[in-house]
Amino acid sequence: MACRISELVLDCHDPEALARFWCEVLDFIVLDREDDGSVEIGPREGFGGPQPTIVLSRNDEPKNGTLRLHIDVNATDRDQNAELERLLNLGARPADVGQTGEEQWHVLADPEGNEFCLLKARLAPL
Repeated sequence: MACRISELVLDCHDPEALARFWCEVLDFIVLDREDDGSVEIGPREGFGGPQPTIVLSRNDEPKNGTLRLHIDVNATDRDQNAELERLLNLGARPADVGQTGEEQWHVLADPEGNEFCLLKARLAPL
């Protein structure tokens, strides 16, 4: 028997604002709010499905350097360039983590500077 990823936890300064951003990016909804200000977002069918949820956990410490683990996303209903434009309009911004410019993916940062990549391939929606 093996494990599977059920949740990702991302420390952030403003869980509500980051929840709004990532809900728009991933077509997720808010599943839970905790008394400590944490917000859990996930697919509309809720926790335990094929996609992990994301817990946005309040942390006032400054972000130090690039993340050691980052999220990769793929468009499901448009090509990469159209999805890049959509993500930039949502508040993502280009990020430089040492890429050459020849990559087939785009490195972006969410509104709090957490890096993520937009990959080239289009995936079927779940």
